[in-house]
Amino acid sequence: MSRMKELRIVDPVLTNLAAGYANDEFIADAILPRVPVDKEGGKVPLFGKAQFVEHRTERAIRAASNVRDPEGVQTMAYTLTEYDLATRLDYREKQEAAFALEAIETANTMELLRLGHELRVARIVQNPATYATGHTLALSGSTQFTHPDSDPLGVVMDAKATVRSKIVREPNTMAMGYETYRALRRHPKLVGLLSDNKERILTLDDLKRFFEVQTILVGKAVYSPDGEAVQDIWGDNLLLTYTATATAGERNYRTPSFGYTLFKRGWPQVDKYSAEGGKVEFVRATEINAPFVLAKAAGFLVTNTNA
Repeated sequence: MSRMKELRIVDPVLTNLAAGYANDEFIADAILPRVPVDKEGGKVPLFGKAQFVEHRTERAIRAASNVRDPEGVQTMAYTLTEYDLATRLDYREKQEAAFALEAIETANTMELLRLGHELRVARIVQNPATYATGHTLALSGSTQFTHPDSDPLGVVMDAKATVRSKIVREPNTMAMGYETYRALRRHPKLVGLLSDNKERILTLDDLKRFFEVQTILVGKAVYSPDGEAVQDIWGDNLLLTYTATATAGERNYRTPSFGYTLFKRGWPQVDKYSAEGGKVEFVRATEINAPFVLAKAAGFLVTNTNA
């Protein structure tokens, strides 16, 4: 056993804090939900149309049983990746702190780990190459949502119909960047759908009702590539996906869905190790995961929504 492993102590209290960490600004886990796996490598099923079809199951008295022939299962190999980040704390800082410094720095470290995950997922699902042929649309000119003559409702309805034609189910999740959300909230054609027809800013509930989707996510998280300038993680894009809902509080990667984030069961974990003769302690958070799109036809991407 290496010296570092001998020194490392998994802290159950800090690990529980890390496992329960959540930031409402992050939406990646709602687009590609986390599901546990026991191994860092293996195979997961790719979902085709057959996994979404509802079959006749009712049987009359003395009638033959309903029978279906299984579709050949396609799989994809996966390999999880480890991500870790440590925060260095001097013993004098811990003594002088008037608050739970380790707990706060655990939350800060998890924030940075999850920020990295948000970026990775955003780059995947905002990339047109991720989607099936015919499942992307780039807006321009008068079709962009910032133009008063554009038709966002028509764009969304057509996108939903495209997904439904491939997987027999309509998307139940819509995600968009903050600037796209701002444009939709003030769009005159959407405001005109209100029963009172009064000019006002639309709410998320209004948009859910108009677009007829179960969940709408707005990506408000930002990042700084150089420590100075701040950029939106989610651009002026809108995506629609069919995302499996949790059953009994859990999800399973065998349930058909646009995609998942596979993570190693039991993680994230937080451990501590010392340096500089014990005067400096490192609080380190580690998670092991990888995001995957498993049903390209279960999503639709609209890009360049704003002028």
